Amino acid sequence: MDYRREKDTIYLRIDKGEPLLETIKDLVQKEKIEAGYFHGIGACDQVVISTYLADKAEYKDHTITGMIEMVSLAGNISTNDSGQPTLHSHAVFSYLKDDGEIAVVAGHLKEADISYTGEIILELAEEKISRMFDQKAGIDIWKLS
Repeated sequence: MDYRREKDTIYLRIDKGEPLLETIKDLVQKEKIEAGYFHGIGACDQVVISTYLADKAEYKDHTITGMIEMVSLAGNISTNDSGQPTLHSHAVFSYLKDDGEIAVVAGHLKEADISYTGEIILELAEEKISRMFDQKAGIDIWKLS
């Protein structure tokens, strides 16, 4: 990993073999970021995308391995009740199926390992954004007031 900070923007390069979300979280902790968002592109060799099943209040994981293009990564940074940074991210990936056809998968990103490089841009917010549990949705959401 290497990065450069320019005012409220951080350019992050994640290297081959590094875990995508853990690396972003490590940087967020190191730079003491309490809120912001990130986006990026790159290539992975393993990803776990989750689909939230509202009727069961649980996530269903989908694991993909191989040469996977990270077409689009989007996520935000907030702070949990313990004061720790929380990442919430979604991503779109493309890969070749066994028959050679291109497939696309997208959803809540749980894990990803970089296979070549990841190029991520973090935009920092001026003030902390916390999270709270929402009874209606059954998940943690932004606490804005």
